[in-house]
Amino acid sequence: MPAKIKAKAKKATKPVKKAAPRAKKAPKLECVVCGYRVVIDQSCGCVEEHVLLCCGRPMNKI
Repeated sequence: MPAKIKAKAKKATKPVKKAAPRAKKAPKLECVVCGYRVVIDQSCGCVEEHVLLCCGRPMNKI
């Protein structure tokens, strides 16, 4: 009997998988005139906000 108990104790368990952290949503801009879209994937770190122009107008955040 003792041999069977030891065999069960040696049985390995599967490691628990953790969920991957979600990435932040990147800011997206769209031109009202032509519909061109821009996704900003890296910020510059400046204090003031930059305005992107397309077709002579500032692009809107979507």
